[in-house]
Amino acid sequence: MPETIIMTATRKRFGWFRWLCTVCGLLFYLADIGSDLLLSVQYFKGGHITWAALTLVFVLVGSLCIQIFSYAWFKDDKENYDEDNKGLSTCHLIGIHVLQIGIFTRYGHLLKRSFKALRSDDTTDEEQFHLFGLATDLSMLRMFEMFLESVPQLVLQVYIILEHNHHSELQYISMAVSFLTIAWATVDYRRCFRRSLPNLKEMPSGIPTAVYLSYKIFTITPRILSLTLFIMLSSFNTVAVAFIWLVGTVWAFVEETDFCTSRVLEHLYRAIVGVILLFTFFNVKGENTKVHMTVYYIFNVGQNLAAPILLFLFKPEYGGTDFFLPITFFIFVSHSMGLGFLGLYYSLLHPRQPCIEDQTDGQNHERKTTRFEQFLQI
Repeated sequence: MPETIIMTATRKRFGWFRWLCTVCGLLFYLADIGSDLLLSVQYFKGGHITWAALTLVFVLVGSLCIQIFSYAWFKDDKENYDEDNKGLSTCHLIGIHVLQIGIFTRYGHLLKRSFKALRSDDTTDEEQFHLFGLATDLSMLRMFEMFLESVPQLVLQVYIILEHNHHSELQYISMAVSFLTIAWATVDYRRCFRRSLPNLKEMPSGIPTAVYLSYKIFTITPRILSLTLFIMLSSFNTVAVAFIWLVGTVWAFVEETDFCTSRVLEHLYRAIVGVILLFTFFNVKGENTKVHMTVYYIFNVGQNLAAPILLFLFKPEYGGTDFFLPITFFIFVSHSMGLGFLGLYYSLLHPRQPCIEDQTDGQNHERKTTRFEQFLQI
């Protein structure tokens, strides 16, 4: 039996607001997946088989990957930590994840367990820590889904609108939901991540959260647009995008990430790292990466500005379109603002000092801390 984790009063507890945030996260997930599936059906009925297939592929790839990690974490908790045994047999675990409902099982378990804790007056600190651990597991999975499904989906839909001048209300709804999902998942993961580790200060709400969100949104959005313009230059440029992904994946191998207990799963994780690096920087080792971040964004800015320039030079007919100048201007201004928010956040608002707590490391605390510390910090 793990020993009790003694938490200071400065750490926020899992309250009703956090419970409602979990409900909102579930609703965003359902809306994101549902709108994309409906859009795929609409494309199919309209005879756009390729668009329908690509829209569906992004949904399936994202869902498949998060089910794989969800199953691995369930299995790890079940086999090694008695208090994490949720009463699910191995066959049951396999079944729910094959049916792609593992993440809904996680949402249901967290909502039920946290609701019970909120109605109780004697919830232990250990239970509070465990609830935030479950919430962080979910936020990790949602972030995987965000970069494997929501962000690529935006690239695809923007490409369809700009290149083929095809648009519909459902398409705009799908894009809006994907964008909101990106914003929500980014902040939710960051806050859950820092809250789940007792040696880190929590991410302050209010202005620091707004600035951090602005940094991510104003750097990811121009990246989506620049990749779209790059693909519009030639469909063969998807090979170049794949090469950039490969470079990011190789970097994850060079960094020797140690996130998964299985070698095969670790390789999948590093491949996902490569995808995320297409759109934003993150720290895969939990170390000071000021130099790495600087180099990353230098290349990132260069690639973003090169996309509209190359499109104008090799396909000058796009220069006369209604969207070319506004998008080019937006890429430049948005990325400049994003980097400005990045500098503002990490120079003035980022919590630097570790949160000092009196604690005794129990098995559950050690397992959760190890998992989260080794995970990427976007």
